[in-house]
Amino acid sequence: MAEARVHRRLAAILAADVVGYSRLMEQDDSGTLAQLKARRKEVLEPLVARHQGRVFKVTGDGVLIDFGSAVNAVQCAVELQRGMAAANSNLPENRRIVLRIGVNLGDVIMEGSDLYGEGINIAARLESIAEPGGIAVSGTAFDQVKNKIDVVLEDLGPQTLKNIAESVRVYRVTGTPRVSGHAKAAIDKPSIAVLPFVNMSGDSEQEYFSDGITEDIITDLSKISALHVVARNTVFTYKNKPIKVQQAAHELGVRFLLEGSVRRAGSRVRITAQLIDGKDGSHVWAERYDRELTDIFAIQDEINHTIVDQLKVKLLPAEKKAIEAAPTENVEAYTYYLRGRQFLLGGTKSYLLLARRMFTKAAELDSNYARAYAGIADCDSMLHALHHADVSVEGILAMSAKALALDPELAEAHASRGRALQFAGQYEGA
Repeated sequence: MAEARVHRRLAAILAADVVGYSRLMEQDDSGTLAQLKARRKEVLEPLVARHQGRVFKVTGDGVLIDFGSAVNAVQCAVELQRGMAAANSNLPENRRIVLRIGVNLGDVIMEGSDLYGEGINIAARLESIAEPGGIAVSGTAFDQVKNKIDVVLEDLGPQTLKNIAESVRVYRVTGTPRVSGHAKAAIDKPSIAVLPFVNMSGDSEQEYFSDGITEDIITDLSKISALHVVARNTVFTYKNKPIKVQQAAHELGVRFLLEGSVRRAGSRVRITAQLIDGKDGSHVWAERYDRELTDIFAIQDEINHTIVDQLKVKLLPAEKKAIEAAPTENVEAYTYYLRGRQFLLGGTKSYLLLARRMFTKAAELDSNYARAYAGIADCDSMLHALHHADVSVEGILAMSAKALALDPELAEAHASRGRALQFAGQYEGA
């Protein structure tokens, strides 16, 4: 029997999603749905028709649109953000419908009236890292629209997007209506963004260490229910860029920023950290830590507790225990784990094999290091799914189960287990 032929074509995909949809639905589900329906009819659909696009998928809070031209897709995105801002102008901030938009030009698979493939996945991931009220554009789309539309596109450099094997060059459309920090967050609790700590070691290969410190501080602060913390993918768009503190706070929708640097030399480490009020740019707190590398977890713990104290946040007993728990007693295992995490983000087969080697070494140094086993399971899952490597699904299940057994509260372990169950065909469990 002849194999059915897969129909492919190039398409410009616009992915849009409502910021804070769950909050809006919780406040007024019927009113939010009615407002969304009105926005689609009065703002979205006329613009899509004007720019010769086609809506091929609508979810509760999102939409995917197919265009034959990247120029049309980006121009529609710009006008859509302006149209949404105009429709929001007379509404209270907590009732405004604000979009994030991603635009990508890529290969798609056609199946009836629906579209699939990485070209769509990248557009969706770009949408997730766009600012509220903003537009993120892939490098492939940028190449087609530069000098053809009257907007400025700021180069954010290569970005690692979730579940996308290779990094994607991303551009941010500037000049779209800004969303105020209060409207973005709509949160009644202190808000903070941990900007990427700067590697001051004079060795670019030490970048993994400063990035790892940043990510772990973000992870620990995110365990505190009384604190709003900006996600890692969002803050890392500011990596290696000159930062105007008040502008960054406004763009991220937070009141406070944590900046810092890391210098590692042999068995010594120096970490500086400063907490800044994004409203006026003033320093709330600053400290420098000159310690042995073996004190790295104590330093992170001191930084976390100082932030909690300065922002007058109340810790629940379980939260206090969670942020004070060291992931491992072996600092060498920790450094191997951080290196593995950096390689894992690369996504290519060679990087994934390197990452697996680093995680395995970490597990050898500390046989109770749950994160290391979760990392091994993630590498095997990605090698299996993205590169069709000869990896045992039973082995992935066993490795993820070991991570969970060592730390039942570890988010990475649960995520690894979910991926493993997915590959085993146990979708409900996944």
